[in-house]
Amino acid sequence: MTHDDLTPAQRRRAARRASKRFLSDGPLLTMRDRLDAIVGADGLDELPDFYATDGPVRELEQRTAELLGTEDAVFFPTGTMAQQVALRYGAELTGHRTVAMHPLCHLEQHERQAYHQLTGLRALWPTTEHRQPTPAELAALGEPLGTLTVELPLRDAGFLLPSWDELVELTGAARALGARVHFDGARLWNTTTHFGRSLAEIAALADSVYVSFYKDLGGISGAALAGTAELAAYARAWRHRMGGTVFQQWPAALAALHGLDTVLPRIPGFTEHAATLVPALAALPGARINPVAPPTHDFQLWLPHPAEALNAAVVTLAEQDGTWFIGPWADAAPGLAMAEVRLGASALDWTPEEVTRTGLRFLDLAAAHGR
Repeated sequence: MTHDDLTPAQRRRAARRASKRFLSDGPLLTMRDRLDAIVGADGLDELPDFYATDGPVRELEQRTAELLGTEDAVFFPTGTMAQQVALRYGAELTGHRTVAMHPLCHLEQHERQAYHQLTGLRALWPTTEHRQPTPAELAALGEPLGTLTVELPLRDAGFLLPSWDELVELTGAARALGARVHFDGARLWNTTTHFGRSLAEIAALADSVYVSFYKDLGGISGAALAGTAELAAYARAWRHRMGGTVFQQWPAALAALHGLDTVLPRIPGFTEHAATLVPALAALPGARINPVAPPTHDFQLWLPHPAEALNAAVVTLAEQDGTWFIGPWADAAPGLAMAEVRLGASALDWTPEEVTRTGLRFLDLAAAHGR
């Protein structure tokens, strides 16, 4: 089969599978790759979990609670389900069905407004600026709140993080208004370097915290909702009602435990190395980094080319040089495209000079495809 016989999606996947070096993200893993990563885990001769009550699922819950400094944690098959339980709990506990959130948060942008469709909650937006709200903006909403939800980092605004003092003031202001605080911490693992605090210290500012096991940790799937023992009991009841108490989830739990053991300790190093590569990306012709000084190893890169040309250049570079650069790209305005960049383990062996050299070649290919 030649390139002409493949759909664009098939050609893209084939090019990425054949690549030897990766700057952003990493190689596509087969099912065998996934299994090989957990085959050396301890306890494989033990019985698996049954309905999320024991086995590696319970071990993962206990490990997560320990890391976050909470009384307990509950495994969920998806983060969307975990977040709905947290917000429902807040509404029932406070008697208020209002949730303060940023309009660019995951709850609004990527969960089809499940908080409203499933539970009838109502969103309030303290700000539409690309930052977290201020205490004054929270107070200016002028009505009681059930929950303040804070996405850390705020992905769709560029993986933004507030300062530690700003986060302390914001969460304190929410509690002064009688609201609970929920952290959408799908990528909370990335925030310790920026805040200069442990995961437990960060989580202590919230009443509930959701974390993902496949974002950044490389797990198969799954999430956890952490908080008090009362929240955990409530979460287990509603997980069952929502169909989340799957018969066996040991592959996801083992992969998550593997990520906690092997990836989590390396994340500060990802952030440190990313800071050395960002200036090289920012210096590419027409490039803009958002935010200018990324607080984590995830950020946005904007280039003055159509997304179609940039996506074609990604594939061509991979096919010709065996190098996967950055992509996919999406049009943000005529002639301007954006990609999310994740400088994880695969980027550690890149130097700024290599980023510059490969980036210039990538842009030459994009210009050729755009003609």
